[in-house]
Amino acid sequence: MHHETRTIADKGEATMCSKTRWATAWVDSRTSKILAVGAMLLATTLGFGRPAQQITREGDVSSSRAKMSVELSDLAERVSHGSSANKAVRVIVQFKQTPEERHFAKVQGRGGRLSMRLGLVRGGAFSLPVGALKELANDPEVAFISPDRRVSGVLDNTTAAVNAGVAWAYGYDGTGIGVAVIDSGVNNTSSDLDSRVVYKQDFTGSGTTTDQYGHGTHVAGIIGLDPAHTAPSDYVRKLSGVAPKANIVSLKVLNSYGIGTDSNVIAAIQKAISLKSTYNIRVINLSLGRPVFENYANDPLCQAVESAWKAGIVVVAAAGNYGRYNLGGINGYGTITAPGNDPYVITVGAMKSMGTPDRGDDLIASYSSKGPSLYDHVVKPDLIAPGNQVVSLFPGTSAYLPTTFPSTLILGSYYHCPTCTYTSTSFYMLSGTSMATPVVSGAAALLLQQNPNLTPDQVKARLMKTAYKVFPRSSTVTDPLTGLSYTSQYDIFTVGAGYLDIQAALANNDLAPATAGSALSPTVARDSSGNVYLVNGTSVIWGGSVIWGNSVIWGTSVIWGTNTVGQSVLWGSSVVWGNSTTQGYSVVWGTGTNGTVDPASVIWGYNFGLVEGSAVLTQGEN
Repeated sequence: MHHETRTIADKGEATMCSKTRWATAWVDSRTSKILAVGAMLLATTLGFGRPAQQITREGDVSSSRAKMSVELSDLAERVSHGSSANKAVRVIVQFKQTPEERHFAKVQGRGGRLSMRLGLVRGGAFSLPVGALKELANDPEVAFISPDRRVSGVLDNTTAAVNAGVAWAYGYDGTGIGVAVIDSGVNNTSSDLDSRVVYKQDFTGSGTTTDQYGHGTHVAGIIGLDPAHTAPSDYVRKLSGVAPKANIVSLKVLNSYGIGTDSNVIAAIQKAISLKSTYNIRVINLSLGRPVFENYANDPLCQAVESAWKAGIVVVAAAGNYGRYNLGGINGYGTITAPGNDPYVITVGAMKSMGTPDRGDDLIASYSSKGPSLYDHVVKPDLIAPGNQVVSLFPGTSAYLPTTFPSTLILGSYYHCPTCTYTSTSFYMLSGTSMATPVVSGAAALLLQQNPNLTPDQVKARLMKTAYKVFPRSSTVTDPLTGLSYTSQYDIFTVGAGYLDIQAALANNDLAPATAGSALSPTVARDSSGNVYLVNGTSVIWGGSVIWGNSVIWGTSVIWGTNTVGQSVLWGSSVVWGNSTTQGYSVVWGTGTNGTVDPASVIWGYNFGLVEGSAVLTQGEN
């Protein structure tokens, strides 16, 4: 492995001096805007700065706070003296011995309702008044109380939902394909992945390639974790990356707090292009983003990813985690982040695997950012993939995320044995479109192993055409901590071309033109009646052809019909999807020219700097 630790300035590689600060996920740093997204704020504050709880196999802990998960203990503190104390919360109560009827009666005597006996973990699932949590936790026979998390988004569910197992069965595992992970670094994890991190370089000026934040290691595991070398025979769950034999090139652009600059990333992209032939880099993974402030043609970050694309590298970018953002009445629309707004790249939104390997029950994550892109009105995201509460490689006990947010830690019962109550130092859980992005990067690696001659546009077009397109009309989630509800519509700006399906992509033989730009994401516009329709533009594959027609790519559920001149009209009309207001509609469609409202000034504000989103990243949603 080539290991090089230096900064951009050492070689003078970057010509851009942008100081726009940005990070892996998406919450405004200004107090006023944080308050506007109260759900994110509340979740972010849980456990902040608190050392991780150590849970022993015996469950021998001494106080009510220590015997509850961080979110439950904080919730109990906030509502213990208010009317919300009678509000029920779903919990799992673990006892110090196999429970008998008298143990269940203790919970029921405090207003709890038993919903399921869980003998494997010496406990049961209950609905319990919040006000009873502290008293129950003080019971000496209670070992631990945690939320009954309906989603267990571990990698076996993630890979199963996108049919990765079929690829492995046919021998496609990413062997020989290099994936550049431009992130916070990738740590040694005592796993097989260590030997396949073939190159490391720092662009932050920190003087180390170590993942001090804890994000890049997790992302790399989603791409390339190999269970054959990570999971002993006694593990009940084998966690695997999507392309478990792919090589990783780690280019560190985010510091110990998950913050970087445009110039960091541009320099890293440049390095990836220069190393393409050396390490067969065919994919760049960008699980990061920042607000869009200008047309993609003028954005240096977008231009950098286009250069990589034209050099023959598939670029996969996160959509952003602003789907709940409603400042200006936008209902999350128009919140795609850069460089995911660029029409060349594959932009990925997040689905929830709902704790099962069956994709039929999966739902969109309400925080997943929605299109169209600001200014250019590009249809985004292109695809969606599992990204909620995903378990992947643990970066080490000194990394910022697991140290600062104990809610990311998991128990050995997730993968080792049903009764294991130790805190894992091998794996932990993160959420967001940052986690969905490497799923698609891994899929691209599998396609390129199957057919090394595919160009980036051919990979993108095939993944989009073969995506699973069966969805409900809408879904609603209620934040258990705030009580706020969020309704998501399954329109083209929320799910794109559909849910990644690796099996279908590998079985498909359709070839888009090889030229760069043949699979540009289309733009949208409005006709005189206010209907929104697709503008195919310079892309040569979307449109009316039998193989690449709009209904073929996007699905009939989002193509509502045609207008008077034959343009494909999308579901919805004068107000952008869901419950968005007329004000929000004008914000999303504004261009800042000819007297129209400037969207960036309304949504982000021109002083928008730090865009770190701990709430989504460390909590996810049920």
